[in-house]
Amino acid sequence: MSATDNKSNLITFTEAYSRALHDAMEMDASVIMLGEDIADEEGGGVFKVTKGLSTKFGKGRVRTTPISEQAIVGAAVGAALVGMRPVAEIMLMNFITVPMDQIVNHAAKLRFMSGGQTHVPLTIRTRTGAGQGTAGQHSDMLEAWFAHVAGMKVVIPSSPADAYGLMLGCIFDDDPCLFIEDAVTRTQTGPAPEKGVKIPLGKAHVVKPGKDVSVIGYGRALRDSLTIAEKLEGEGISVEIVDLRTV
Repeated sequence: MSATDNKSNLITFTEAYSRALHDAMEMDASVIMLGEDIADEEGGGVFKVTKGLSTKFGKGRVRTTPISEQAIVGAAVGAALVGMRPVAEIMLMNFITVPMDQIVNHAAKLRFMSGGQTHVPLTIRTRTGAGQGTAGQHSDMLEAWFAHVAGMKVVIPSSPADAYGLMLGCIFDDDPCLFIEDAVTRTQTGPAPEKGVKIPLGKAHVVKPGKDVSVIGYGRALRDSLTIAEKLEGEGISVEIVDLRTV
């Protein structure tokens, strides 16, 4: 394969998120989206992940909402309970503190409180990440909070291919998932995924085998770990890298 072919097979994280949403909506008419400014009339989302989706699938399935995180998640929980597979976008992770009641006390618990008679196939997308000068209310990593919530699945991809596959895994899972997109890695590239292939949730992935030491991580930190592992290999230290994928 030529260098040109290799380059053409690369996509960014943002492109991977967008492809996953597009393909999910194409595969299943019950997949809908809710969030601030996500329709094309409003620019296709602040980060352009949803650009083109409302034009193709209609504003009935890609719904721009008021600036109310409680309303976004509350409506999405209700939609999930009646058979839809909603994807709710909370623009930035710090804003996810606003609908905590809807997430923790409703979405995460309804399957258990109903004795398994109902499911909440809800995906909440949000973005965060320090290192861009976005200040204190736009860059917190709060995944540890939600990892302690019974009934919630927390997903953070470390490559564009994983971003695509894990997004599909979340959307077609019958339990609520929090899908975290790292703002810093949004333009980084990696090999394109195979269309329609979901990555199962709750299973780690050995990115690099090694025999001397194991490094376990996720998201941006995992990419940094791979760089360090390459340097250590030059010193004769074999490093295994394990990607949790699901926190």
